[in-house]
This record gives sequence, C-alpha cells and structure tokens, in this order.
Amino acid sequence: MPPQRPGQPGQRPPQQPGQQLGQQPGQLPGQRAPFRPVPGQGPGPAPHPGLGTPPPGYGRQAPPPAPAPSRGYAGGPAYQQQPGFLEDGRGGYPERDPYFDSEPPKRKRRFGGCLAVLVALAVVLGGVYFAGDRAIDYLKDKVAPPADYAGPGTDPVSFEVHQGDSVSAVGRSLKEVGVVESVDAFIDAANAEGLSVQVGFYPLKKEMKAEDVVEILANPENIDTINVTITEGSRAKAIYKVLAEKTDKKPAEFKKAAQDTEGIGLPDYAGGEIEGYLFPATYAFPPDSTPTEMLAMMVDRWEQALGDNDIEARAKQLKCDDGKACTAEQIMTVASLVEAEGRGEDMSKISRVIYNRLDPKIDDGATNGTLGIDASNAYGIGKSGTTQLTSAELAKDTPYETRRRAGLPPTPIGSPGDAAIEAALNPAKGNWLFYITVNLKTGETKFTRDYEEFQRWSADLDAYCAKNKC
Repeated sequence: MPPQRPGQPGQRPPQQPGQQLGQQPGQLPGQRAPFRPVPGQGPGPAPHPGLGTPPPGYGRQAPPPAPAPSRGYAGGPAYQQQPGFLEDGRGGYPERDPYFDSEPPKRKRRFGGCLAVLVALAVVLGGVYFAGDRAIDYLKDKVAPPADYAGPGTDPVSFEVHQGDSVSAVGRSLKEVGVVESVDAFIDAANAEGLSVQVGFYPLKKEMKAEDVVEILANPENIDTINVTITEGSRAKAIYKVLAEKTDKKPAEFKKAAQDTEGIGLPDYAGGEIEGYLFPATYAFPPDSTPTEMLAMMVDRWEQALGDNDIEARAKQLKCDDGKACTAEQIMTVASLVEAEGRGEDMSKISRVIYNRLDPKIDDGATNGTLGIDASNAYGIGKSGTTQLTSAELAKDTPYETRRRAGLPPTPIGSPGDAAIEAALNPAKGNWLFYITVNLKTGETKFTRDYEEFQRWSADLDAYCAKNKC
C-alpha cells in the first residue's frame, strides 16, 4: 500500500521538532488546542460577549473576515471583548481547568437517615422488652403458685354442679361467683385429691381456700339439693305426688302452681294444660325452690327437647286431623300415646298405625278414624294405662275415649321421653291398622292390616291373661 501524502485523509500531519503529540504549530507546550470548527461547515459562530474571538480554522480554510468596528454612544467600541471562557486573560488558555481542580462540594449531612435508624432501633428494643416482659410473666406463672384466697370464706353461696361438668368447668364457675380466686388453684387442689363431683347444690362461701372447696365437693353428703327422677310416661298428677314426697309441700301446691302458665313458661298451644310438658328426667332442685320454679325447670327441659328434635318444623311434614299437617301439640299427643303403648323398635310402628288411622285415604273405612288405644281410655277415667280395662270401663264416654271417638285425644296423656318424641316424628313405613301386645312381660307386639288376624291375636292375649294376671 503506497504511503499517504500529507493532507490526505487518515494521515497525521508531520510533527515538528520539539512538538508534543497533539500540539498544533505555534502552540506553546502545555497550552490547550484552540477550538476549531469542523471542516466543511463554514465559519464559526459570531463573536459573543464574554466568549472571545473564535480562533482561526485549520487546513486550507481561510479565517473569516473581522467584522467592521461599531461605535457606541461616545464613539468608542460598542462593547469590550472579555477574555474567553477558556482563556487565561492574557490571550492564552490555562494549563488546567480550575473547575476540575477544585474540591467537590461537601454533601450536607441528612438527619432523616439517622432518625430512621434510631426509630428502627427503638422498635427492636421495644419488641425485645415486650417479649422479655411476657416471658418473665410466663415464667412467674409457671414457677409461682396460682392465686388463692386464704379463707375461710365470707358470704354463703349455694353452688350447683351440673350434669357433665368437668373439673375445669367447675373451676371456672367457682371463680365467676367469687368462691375461688383462680381456676388454676382449684384445678391443682382437685388433681391432688382426685376429685369426683356429683350433680347437685353445695353450701359454699365466697373467698374460700381452694383445697377447702375441694374437700366439700368431694363429699356427697354435703349435697344440698332436692333430687327427683321423673320416669317416661308419668302423668302430671303422679309427678305432683313425687315432688311433694321430696319436699315439705303438698301435691295441691304443685297443682295450683301449674295454673300459672306464664310463670312456668307453658307454650300457648298447650291450651293451659300442663300434661305432657313436664319432661321426664332426673332433676336437682335447689333446696329453697318453690313449686312454680320446680315446674318451670321441667318445662324448660321439655323446651330443650323441642329444639333438639326440631318438633315445630318436622310436625308440618306429617298429617294429623283428617289429613291436615300436624301441629307441635299434636306431635306431643302422638308421642304420649306411643310412650304408653310401645317400647323399643315397636314405638315407630305404633306411631305409623296412629297416622294411618288418622288418614282417611289409608284407613279406607276400616276403623272410621278411631284409634282404639286403651291407654287413652284409661287416662280418661283416671286409671293406669298398664291395667286391662273391663267392658264397663271401656264403655265410659270421656274426651279421651278412642273406640268410638275419631281423631286424637284433646291433650297428651303423659310425659313422653326423647325416644317416643322421635318415634312420633319419624314413623316406620307400613300399612298397618292394628297392633296388639300379646305378652305383657316381654312386650311382644304384633302388627297387621287384617282385622280377622287381629281378632285371633286378641284371643291369644285373653288366654295369656287367663293364666297370668294382667
């Protein structure tokens, strides 16, 4: 490749002796190269105050002609040319730029960053303090004994232990009424003695020592309650007698209290009749209970059964009284009949027989809507439902007579339990219209739709009763 001549593109101009690399001719050593316009772009910009006269170009381009002098108001120059931005005031350029030689401005200290650090540190220290404080409290609870009264107690308290109460539940109740100072103190004392509490009311005092409370609860002889058990199927008259035997009151006082329907909480659809709404269960009445309070507790227990079995809603799914939807009162009446007539699995079958006889589409004139339940007839004449009635007794006409009167009796004939209520709400499937208990000892009961078959079974029962007193 031939060597390039001076002035050709891409070739560096020859360097003069003593000339530094990049130094222009006539330029002093250390002096910056003057500003030169790019070749081919014409003359440089016009002079501007404070910028100085542009330096001459390079190459073959001639410098632009100097502008004509202009005179000001006093005949002098229009402006005085100041040293250029890059000049040193003596026509040359400084060896170093003072801007780059000066120290950079110092950053101002910002207090905000320090504040954020301090706040974060305070939060951390606060969390550590809180956690430590909680940990100390936790350790104190584990190490220190639970709070306990010194005893022996102040005001008397009649405390009730309910069926199914656990030791912790008893402890919470004791603390709520102010007998013990802490639940933990009672639990510790109860565990130490292996406490087993019986249902009932206990004479205690407020602010007692936990171990003294445990000593009283552990002794069944300290129970201060009226414990009464009402069996399934019991009638109101018999219940009054049982309550009177357990108290110093008379049956007439309970009969009078039963008339206070609002006081005992009897439902409106009961029509003022308490029969069937004194739920059979075991009760622990407070020693100072009144007859009204005792009957109210029994009605409350019935209301619990009402909700547990959802009687009011489920009654509408069944048909009573000439095929119409049943009411809650009618369900209780059916349940009382089932309780008096059946037992075990037979309850739901007896329930089905009752509903079949009440439905004219199913009965088809076989019984003319009569139930034929002797237990109801016995209730009407004031006799027990477990005894066999004579022809004369069956001939007596009362509102509860079911051999000639169609439909359900006016009220329940006793207090049904949960099993009988469930059977009344959930009758078995079948088309039976007759049933008869052929063995009063075992309770064996037979079901049929055929009347002639029913008559044969009745003869068997008569033969059984001839050998055994029924």
